[in-house]
Amino acid sequence: MPQLAVILPTLNERDNLASLVERIAAALAGIAWEIVIVDDDSADGTADLARRLAAADARIRVLHRIGRRGLASAVLEGVLATPARFVAVMDADHQHDPALLERMLDSVANGHADIAVASRFMEGASAAGLDGAGRVKASGLANRLARAVTGVRLSDPMSGYFLMRTDALRALAPRLSGIGFKLLLDILSAAPGQLRVTEVPLHFAERRSGTSKLDNAVAFEFLVGLYDRYLGRIVPTRFAMFASVGALGVAVHVAVLALLHVALGSGFVFAQALATLAAMTFNFWLNNLLTYADRRLRGVGALLGGWAGFCLTCSVGALANVGLAGFLEARGLYWLLAGGAGIVIGAVWNYALSSRFVWGRF
Repeated sequence: MPQLAVILPTLNERDNLASLVERIAAALAGIAWEIVIVDDDSADGTADLARRLAAADARIRVLHRIGRRGLASAVLEGVLATPARFVAVMDADHQHDPALLERMLDSVANGHADIAVASRFMEGASAAGLDGAGRVKASGLANRLARAVTGVRLSDPMSGYFLMRTDALRALAPRLSGIGFKLLLDILSAAPGQLRVTEVPLHFAERRSGTSKLDNAVAFEFLVGLYDRYLGRIVPTRFAMFASVGALGVAVHVAVLALLHVALGSGFVFAQALATLAAMTFNFWLNNLLTYADRRLRGVGALLGGWAGFCLTCSVGALANVGLAGFLEARGLYWLLAGGAGIVIGAVWNYALSSRFVWGRF
């Protein structure tokens, strides 16, 4: 039985995978190990390469997921699939150094810590591989928020490279949201007691090939994970995000309408039409960036098609909104309540149609 399982969630990492497996094997010489590659149906053939690697080495296994994505959920599925006593989670792009695995394993296996974390920000570490100053600032902000919420004194609670006992993580799995990229933060906040954590300095390298799946929305993602933990069972997280973007879109609509009609003297109907188009465009852009980040549309053709589909679905939602509100008001319901009911129905309708026809089915 393997002592350590290394979980590698992958999405379009074909050019990085084989060389990373070689580095992990060299770093764990003398330790019984296995690698569980969890691929989210990569378009570049990552899963096919992973199967070829598994055919050549029985210590490598592959989980090929179709119809679902997300780093946290991929890691959890990998953890639940291994019999190893200890499990490590790391990226497949070479930014995490496999040479740290033995030291991290010793800390947990010897009982010195419940979880070992590779830190980019402690003394002796480096975050040089982060893509620009924006990513560094965003990661620093997310770390400060994480410490404030969890009370855990870590230099890098948003790290994606950590190791712990498999049975401990398996026991926590039902309490984890599986949303977003930052599974470590979810683990720290879900644990019934405060976990004993040790950190080791990580020289966070530049990715060798491909493009990063993360962006400057890392701090926003932390807030989404926090919402999902405490309120996600009341109002689904993705719908809450969609509705929040819609509320911002109302502000954009009013601002454009005021600018065109009041400040520039345009006719009301013309100004209202342009304001509606501006709000729809804003909502599409922000939903594509944040609400559906795991299904983000990329490329001119996909974006234009998605924008047109979104405007169409929102038009249908607007008709549902106005129709229901008018029906309820005509039957004596107070106008404010009737309007609110129309807004809710319109939002639900827009969410359902957009999720299905613009960003795929959820």
